[in-house]
Amino acid sequence: MRAAVGIDIGSTCAKTAVLDGEQNLVTSFVMPTGWSSVDTAEAIRRRLAEEGFDTAALPCVATGYGRVAVPYADKTVTEITCHGLGALRLFGEPDCAVVDIGGQDTKIIRLSGGAVADFLMNDKCSAGTGRFLEVMASTLGIGPDELCALSGRGGGTSISSLCTVFAESEVTGLIGCGTPKENIAFAVVDSIAEKVASQFRRLESTEGGVYLTGGLCGSPELLAALSRKLGRPVRTCPQARYAGAIGAACRALTIQKSEESV
Repeated sequence: MRAAVGIDIGSTCAKTAVLDGEQNLVTSFVMPTGWSSVDTAEAIRRRLAEEGFDTAALPCVATGYGRVAVPYADKTVTEITCHGLGALRLFGEPDCAVVDIGGQDTKIIRLSGGAVADFLMNDKCSAGTGRFLEVMASTLGIGPDELCALSGRGGGTSISSLCTVFAESEVTGLIGCGTPKENIAFAVVDSIAEKVASQFRRLESTEGGVYLTGGLCGSPELLAALSRKLGRPVRTCPQARYAGAIGAACRALTIQKSEESV
């Protein structure tokens, strides 16, 4: 079976996807990046081997924060390109906007005719990212998933600080005032959505749908909050967390291993 491997090593999690020759998703998995991207790349290689995929024989493209740490990758490709390709493969809409909320950055990508036409990337501050959510959840003594679920039952509270450090102080103050935990959770999710929406509005006008990818795409509460902030529906799908890896695998399908070309 013709297949290709895409690996997206992010700052917090590494995603891997294998596509067949028809761009069907054969397998996918995620693991923590840890402190060493090199060790993570080796762990991915072993996991692929266990599932019957030989990285020495299959074309492989790496992307993300740790893409240069994948020694068996045939090529490294930028995150923006791979997320654009992955979104096109997942959602099938050549003219759209893609919002990717990662662990430590947020990418807003505009596709036109199936290609990246413009993008914005926030990598200077963790506000509006997965890391922001983790810090706030830790302050509340719960997990990120629990915080998102809890936010759906809250309201009437806001966080004014966009800086993670000051926002954490605000949350601590709200706790001290006896604010219900669900209201604080609502404020955290609302703050993330507002930060992302503010970034989105700086991008040149977009046509078509808006799609959410990244580790937070599994939160219906964040999806609803972002839709409210943008005044338009934001959609996702179960595989959207793997958009970067899927895009990398799409690019890998265009690579011919030397033994295939003989």
